[in-house]
Amino acid sequence: MVPRKQKVGTVAVVAHQRKTFGGGLDELRRLLADEGVGELLWYEVPKSKKAPKQARKALKEGADLVLVWGGDGMVQRCVDALAESGVTIGILPAGTANLFAQNLGIPEDLPKAVHIAFHGESRKLDLGKVNGEHFAVMAGVGFDAAMIKDADRGLKDRLGRAAYVWTGLRHIRGELVHMDVRIDGVPWFEGEASCLLLGNVGTITGGIEAFDDARPDDGWLEVGVTTAKGPIQWARVLGRMTTGRSDDSPFVRMTRARKITAKLGAPMTYELDGGAKGTVTELKAKVVPAGITIRVPASTDTSGNPEVTTSTGEPADATRS
Repeated sequence: MVPRKQKVGTVAVVAHQRKTFGGGLDELRRLLADEGVGELLWYEVPKSKKAPKQARKALKEGADLVLVWGGDGMVQRCVDALAESGVTIGILPAGTANLFAQNLGIPEDLPKAVHIAFHGESRKLDLGKVNGEHFAVMAGVGFDAAMIKDADRGLKDRLGRAAYVWTGLRHIRGELVHMDVRIDGVPWFEGEASCLLLGNVGTITGGIEAFDDARPDDGWLEVGVTTAKGPIQWARVLGRMTTGRSDDSPFVRMTRARKITAKLGAPMTYELDGGAKGTVTELKAKVVPAGITIRVPASTDTSGNPEVTTSTGEPADATRS
């Protein structure tokens, strides 16, 4: 006779109705029953922007574990609502890119993702915060944000990650914009640039390994400015990202920071975790150390998950000319 599993308390599911993987939400219900959930709170939303209200409701109802079903946009909305609350989040990656899950080693396999959510390690990870809103993966303004804004949901549904490449080709000839960037209160970059990126993890939109040294629990945000213009220069940048280190490119400057302020010479769209936001002329960002608790795969050795190993080094300002 198989012993019954011990009940695990109150679990909340916040699910994007239009996203699916595995056997869908019906399979998720069966898997939750197998885990011996004591009380189940269930919230479905038709779009990610409606998720924060339900995530806060789950917190108010006493959820011990909040399972977020969806892509990076859904995760970002829920993380923003639950930041610094102390509740634990399990990610069920049902989106197009699932960058946060990918960086943390959470597979696009429903039974395995559920197992990690219930039996993995609870890790306190950093978040970034831009203009009052939290992000888990990255933030960007310029080329990156324009590309994401144009990769609408229909195109992403048809082409998947290739949608970002397709739309990126349309913006590769975009004009440079004057940027004045201050790092921890000190002037760092002033000049014409095509893109400003802030990273909490290494792999960003399109599966690009942009920040080689990024760790989501080191108390820093990675910062990158790109001055590339036109297809030839952008090809050189992307080539470096593919075959070597991003900061080896003559068109990339990188550092890390706890606070970032950027003033833009023209209004530009910005993005958080692959979701286009509003148009701004100034960005104010900071790191939120240990801002969220996420269930990640259990460590296989004493060093822990390599993607969340703490770095104790001082900030490295890598400038190439």
